[in-house]
Amino acid sequence: MNCLVTGATGYIGGRLVPELLAAGHRVRCMARDPGRLRDHPWAGEVETARADVLDAAALRAALEGVDVAYYLVHAMGGAGDFADRDRRGARNFAAAAHEAGVRRVVFLGGLEPDGRSSPHLRSRAEVARILLEGPVPAAVLRAGVIIGSGSASFEMLRYLTERLPVMVTPRWVHSRVQPIAVRDVLRYLTGVAELPPEVDRAFDIGGPDVLTYREMMLRYASVAGLPRRLILPVRVLSPKLSSLWVGLITPVPGGLARPLVESLTSEVVCREHDIAGYVPDPPGGLTGFDDAVGLALKRVREADVTTRWSSASTAGAPSDPLPTDPDWAGGSLYADERELRTAAPPDAVWRVIEGVGGENGWYSLPVAWRLRGLLDRLAGGVGLRRGRRDPRRLRVGDAVDFWRVEELEPGRLLRLRAEMRLPGLAWLEMSVRPAADGPGCVYAQRAVFHPHGLLGHLYWWAIAPFHGLIFGGMPRNIVRAARAEV
Repeated sequence: MNCLVTGATGYIGGRLVPELLAAGHRVRCMARDPGRLRDHPWAGEVETARADVLDAAALRAALEGVDVAYYLVHAMGGAGDFADRDRRGARNFAAAAHEAGVRRVVFLGGLEPDGRSSPHLRSRAEVARILLEGPVPAAVLRAGVIIGSGSASFEMLRYLTERLPVMVTPRWVHSRVQPIAVRDVLRYLTGVAELPPEVDRAFDIGGPDVLTYREMMLRYASVAGLPRRLILPVRVLSPKLSSLWVGLITPVPGGLARPLVESLTSEVVCREHDIAGYVPDPPGGLTGFDDAVGLALKRVREADVTTRWSSASTAGAPSDPLPTDPDWAGGSLYADERELRTAAPPDAVWRVIEGVGGENGWYSLPVAWRLRGLLDRLAGGVGLRRGRRDPRRLRVGDAVDFWRVEELEPGRLLRLRAEMRLPGLAWLEMSVRPAADGPGCVYAQRAVFHPHGLLGHLYWWAIAPFHGLIFGGMPRNIVRAARAEV
């Protein structure tokens, strides 16, 4: 069948595409910036369409000729009226799918809790209702905590457990949840593509274990080979305070941590397992929590994480490409440019460039970078803790600490766009070229800032005295690391 996958740059969408291809389906990926898909290993096997769910005309064109359309976009972690954006996007999608003759819509939402629900879970439930009430048969899969390498839920669990041998925790650690392995989520998503046309309903999906979050942390510690954790629940931590605490301890920023925490304040357990009547359980049964954690940790340790929660665009982050006009958009561009000749071969310098960030750091004043990351997190930004998907290799769209890979020309150029909180737009560009008059090469570096208003200009001049220390040291240390490697 012809399948359209929205959110293909995100965590689930990026993993679903190869599963659909392996099942023999033809796949079209819809993204606001299809260029971010070009470095995925399956990029040459799919079509791409540039569209946004809030753009009805582009959405209609993207859905033309599609049999099954996967709706995997949402405003989780976004600011402002995210519920209104989700509502309008779902209505546009349902209408465009009908006009294009789509035979089925598939949506991955959240389990509906007993009792009071969070704003984000209410929005997910509203999107599900809109799609189910639409004219195209829909299959809504409702999942709770998804356990898999790189998922936001797994990263939150992992860092809380590994970094805190003694934890003073909110009372929601006693709420029961039904986690599910990401491999089982993908199996269900792929399987429902072939549901009979009369099936138009929601299905609860979950793994075989029902656990409290406290039990999940203790069992994670056991699987990871850590000493038993001491967990002391208290009543004073509200979901908002909890999300700030999670944001400080884990790589998951507060804006994303809050909906995750709010979803845990009520019990989220499957009420039925009807999906097994259409997509049977595998011969060995669904993946248990301990096995799911073990598989995820194996992927992390082998640096084989195909997508991460940070794969999706950060809500509110800039997406403007680096301007080439010095007076772009009527404003000014500030730039800090540096070059350094080295006897090291270009490929050695490139390996260092492609490995920046994460555990390798930024090759200048680690304390200053950590302080900037902390200030960004305090301001509600992502900070430095996102790290990298892979310690050695990058692809367009990857998150690297508080940067995003905007352009990548292997062996030559890496351009990063800032996703930190700034009064303007910023880029960091690193490149290498062979020396024109002999052996060795030239390392070139450019930091560019486009200020927004007076505050942006003041910001640039306020930090200008530190450029020599931060940006000035990077070329020397990158070249030194390349020489050491040789």
